[in-house]
Amino acid sequence: MIGIRRARAADAASIAAVHVAAWRSAYPGILPDTYLTHLSVVRQAAHYDRAIRAEGGVFVAAAWGTDVPLGTRPRVVGFTTTGLARTHGIAEGEIETLYVLDDWRERGLGRRLIRAAAAHLQSLGCRSVFLWVLSENPSRWFYARLGGRPVAEATVHVGGRPVCQTAFLWNPIERLLETSAQTS
Repeated sequence: MIGIRRARAADAASIAAVHVAAWRSAYPGILPDTYLTHLSVVRQAAHYDRAIRAEGGVFVAAAWGTDVPLGTRPRVVGFTTTGLARTHGIAEGEIETLYVLDDWRERGLGRRLIRAAAAHLQSLGCRSVFLWVLSENPSRWFYARLGGRPVAEATVHVGGRPVCQTAFLWNPIERLLETSAQTS
């Protein structure tokens, strides 16, 4: 079984491990190899621990029961973080991260996580939501399939390399809540 729940402080290291694994899987050839090699689960865990303790919108997909080896604890296999928009002028809320381990993709976890993020933002009073995705990210189609409209581009520097990113917008936020609820 796989459930979506609010993250707890004890999840920080597992969230960090998903983050590092997802970046190393998705971004070879897009981000510098040396940058990907030096990603640190310990540093990322400290970042996510702060976010969780600040009661930010951090949600995890946790697998247990028949979805994990017998006798093991529940395992974090994906996560999302969200909050009020860090970039002003696009939307009120922002989905900051959304990552699912490769072996757990194509099971609807991304949709369920993004729905939890959007519902959280709506509970904060956000009427619109956006996210940034690296323009060369092979999974960017996922956001378009959920009805996100590309509305802006920007360049960020990651590992000393300029990288183009695209903002996908859902306005009103209900569009994301409706499409993420579909099982297609």
